[in-house]
Amino acid sequence: MSNHQGLDEGMRWQIVRRLEAGQSQVQICREFNLTPSVVCNLWKQFQDTGYIERKPGQGRPRATTATEDRYLSIIARRNRGATASQLSRELYAATGTRVSRVTVSKRLHETGLVARRPAVCVPLTSTNRRVRLAWYREHRDWSMDQWATVLFTDESRFSLHTDSRRSFIWREPGTRYLPSNVREIDRYGGGGLMVWAGIMLDGRTPLHVFERGTVTGVRYMHEIMEPYIRLFRGAVGPEFILMDDNARPHRALLVDEFLESEDIRRMDWPARSPDLNPIEHVWDTLGRAIATRNSPPRTIQEMETALLNEWDQLPQEMINCLISSTCISVRGDHTPY
Repeated sequence: MSNHQGLDEGMRWQIVRRLEAGQSQVQICREFNLTPSVVCNLWKQFQDTGYIERKPGQGRPRATTATEDRYLSIIARRNRGATASQLSRELYAATGTRVSRVTVSKRLHETGLVARRPAVCVPLTSTNRRVRLAWYREHRDWSMDQWATVLFTDESRFSLHTDSRRSFIWREPGTRYLPSNVREIDRYGGGGLMVWAGIMLDGRTPLHVFERGTVTGVRYMHEIMEPYIRLFRGAVGPEFILMDDNARPHRALLVDEFLESEDIRRMDWPARSPDLNPIEHVWDTLGRAIATRNSPPRTIQEMETALLNEWDQLPQEMINCLISSTCISVRGDHTPY
């Protein structure tokens, strides 16, 4: 229902004229979808003053001053993980002004801050950032023909039970991946399925689901290198380049020997850089597809079937677009995925 202050001048005059003509306040409330107090106050104002305009300064006084608004903005930026209730208590402790968490949220919105979940990324040291930047500089001038020879591969874990707890930070729109807005944690943990796949321009591997147990160098060799990588090397030719990260199974001696014997080139890859790999976007898309199924999987077997089906249905055009748009624009910091 509309309130008194939200009525425009034309509607106010319509209501007054109908009241003067003898129409009841109850009928007007129903017709204009107003509360009885709104109509009653408007009619009383007109009878007392002859005017229907809102008086300057009329209405509830603002709960905070401009100085207090700036203070809220400052402490929210200093402690981006603070809740609105915590900020309200800090404001009261500093100024004696008590406001609700809703008021705090409104004041922060006015300064351009919104509550969003922080981006979750692996921790990066200064050395990691330098190496990532060097990798970018080495590859920034590559053509699409060169990228078309690269098979981007990775493992990912999908769990039946995800952590539904959500934490928020205060940030400006468009600043999700600023260092101050990123919460760095290692993701692996819990039960589920480990899968592997590779993508490239105009192609992809089947989705490989690992049986239970640790993925060792021997398993990586026999389950991935021999049946998949050898096949793609033969299809692409001597220009073929394998991209896999620095996980211990990938760097096992027998894997290195296999690549050398098969004349397969491997792309140098900076440590702790999953976000530079376009397949991370594909994992995210696959996870969303699983989460939005009409019947979400409830068992490991159902999860495996769903993953295989959804993987086959991913549009190749989407994969091509992700690879084509892969770039680094933040000088070694985290990139969006």
